Amino acid sequence: MVSPLAPSLGEFRAEIWHDGRPPAVLVYTVKRLLAIVPTLLVVVTLAFFALRFLPGGPFDRERAVPAEIQAALDARYHIDEPLRVQYWRWLSDLALRGDLGPTFRYPNRTVNEIIAASLPVSATLGVLALIFALAVGVPLGILGATRRGTVTDGVVTGASLLAAAVPSFVLAPLLVLVFALDLHLLPAARWDSWRHAVLPVICTGLPAAAYFARLTRAGVIEVLGARFIDAARARGLPEHLVIVRHALPGGLLPLVGYLGPAASGLLVGSMAIEKLFDVPGMGRYFVEAAANRDYNLVLGVTIVYGVLVMALNTAADLAHGLLDPRVRLR
Repeated sequence: MVSPLAPSLGEFRAEIWHDGRPPAVLVYTVKRLLAIVPTLLVVVTLAFFALRFLPGGPFDRERAVPAEIQAALDARYHIDEPLRVQYWRWLSDLALRGDLGPTFRYPNRTVNEIIAASLPVSATLGVLALIFALAVGVPLGILGATRRGTVTDGVVTGASLLAAAVPSFVLAPLLVLVFALDLHLLPAARWDSWRHAVLPVICTGLPAAAYFARLTRAGVIEVLGARFIDAARARGLPEHLVIVRHALPGGLLPLVGYLGPAASGLLVGSMAIEKLFDVPGMGRYFVEAAANRDYNLVLGVTIVYGVLVMALNTAADLAHGLLDPRVRLR
């Protein structure tokens, strides 16, 4: 017996070719992608002027220099121009050439170069943390749902609550103390081999694994109470087939809907982890740039994070709509 939540291939084809109109999924995707541009414009505009109005500047922490040298630095980076001129110059360079400008704190390097080098590191950390969260959270959620009301369910629920409650910046020093300093099993920092990735991945992915476990448990419990599950059991199907074939497709829908925000949260939330473990990703550069008033680098990382967050949320909505015919993408 097929779960009533499973999409029909015939319905999907009919949706695509109905009256020769473009499919709703395509229309929805185009609308969401087009909406990214004005949303990003608002975000970066607010960030641009907020950074300029903060006290201090990119060269305030340097030792005192003669006035003529300070004036030359301001002129080189166009800081001496009115704010509206600075804004239109930066926005024109971005729109016409994709140029995010030079960095103030890293001589002879541009924001584009730093993002090109650090984005793959952050993406790798985020993907590994997501895989870890799914590999831990989903089986635990299924275990708790199928053992509802037992000691096992209580342990799963308690562990997920604890993992979600402990902040990453608290968990990270504890793991370093145990596995790096006491047991000498894993390195405490850097990003040179797979061993260096273990602790950052665990610290980043463990809170997400806790939420995944809770969502999976709740979703599977809800589906296990449906009538088609009783019908499948009445036909004599083994319990593991009932769970895999019938309960999981519907039980994982809440998790699928949460994957977009979760994936973007893992990427953005790794800022503190990258700084703590000295991982050369965008998060570490963003934290340092914010502290140093490196305007261009902060804006560049903000744009990349904004695009990734909105794209991942759009992908999650699409997946949810395709898996659940009750959700209509318009």
